[in-house]
Amino acid sequence: MKIVTIIGARPQFIKAATVSREINNVENVKEILVHTGQHFDSNMSDVFFEEMEIPKPDYYLGVGGGNHGNQTGKMLIKIEEVLLKEKPDWVLVYGDTNSTLAGALAAVKLHIPLAHIEAGLRSFNRRMPEEINRVLTDQISTILFTPTKIADINLNNEGVSENIIVNVGDVMLDASLFYLKKAEEKSTILKDLSLEKGNFVLSTIHRANNTDNINRLKIIFENLERVANSDLIVLPLHPRTKKSLLEINFDFNSSKIKFIEPIGYLDMVILQKNCKLIITDSGGVQKEAYFHKKPCITLRNETEWVELVDKGYNFLWNENIDLIELINKVEYLEFDDTEYLYGNGDASKKIVNKLSMIQV
Repeated sequence: MKIVTIIGARPQFIKAATVSREINNVENVKEILVHTGQHFDSNMSDVFFEEMEIPKPDYYLGVGGGNHGNQTGKMLIKIEEVLLKEKPDWVLVYGDTNSTLAGALAAVKLHIPLAHIEAGLRSFNRRMPEEINRVLTDQISTILFTPTKIADINLNNEGVSENIIVNVGDVMLDASLFYLKKAEEKSTILKDLSLEKGNFVLSTIHRANNTDNINRLKIIFENLERVANSDLIVLPLHPRTKKSLLEINFDFNSSKIKFIEPIGYLDMVILQKNCKLIITDSGGVQKEAYFHKKPCITLRNETEWVELVDKGYNFLWNENIDLIELINKVEYLEFDDTEYLYGNGDASKKIVNKLSMIQV
């Protein structure tokens, strides 16, 4: 059996690393790895492949940035060329990026069975490009691998129950468990940044809804600066966020926020494990906060990971909420060690076993 895996963004590299490792343990299954180049900055891409020991992609499409239609269209053309050449039994896509949708469309138009990992997630905000990508991908997938029970309910409510829905848990939990030990052995980021355990706030901001909305971006950083008066904030600066901040003449020199360059996954794991609180707009980081038992404040009006909000581990923020008051409220949150919201850390094994069993 031959599987073509489509990836293009950092969270997908992490997820693919866990599944690819399981694929390599199965006889007579070959994986062809296709990197679209959606994340094209070396700090945002190359370092991930190196430190996570992901095999070098068989194809690097080099699409790079651009508007959504332009980027997705270029990916679709190039992915189709790969699929026509490789003739795989399965195409495997992850999450909700433009790479996900392009891979899905290329596969289904060539009548190649499509598997979607992290299926069924919904923010119910159709203005988010990620929401459109995942909804469309779920509708045309042959098999849908879901991370949560709520994801199963979403798919059934949308009438895609004719497709195969398999709840496997979250591959990000697999990655978190596998790479934590490696991170503790290799990462020196706490020493490099002179950070004390439990004495800093970790923040990541990159969503287009925040970075492309100038008024919201200003309000977010005004609030973060207020927090930084009393709490050290460490913020790995995404290229998109940096570009938007420069456009509004943000004064980096006088900022109290500790901005750092984009970092690899192992360093990120160490920062997550040793911070006291996480402030983010990332989907994946919300879950990783939970994995490391850290309270999370999400700078969005909605989230795909609604169970974290329902259980009181994740808190949504908008401009009408005082960020400092919210931090004071959640800083010493206690976690239930008997609760497993995202499976047992064997999602990747379940995915590969299922694909191996299905006749296509």
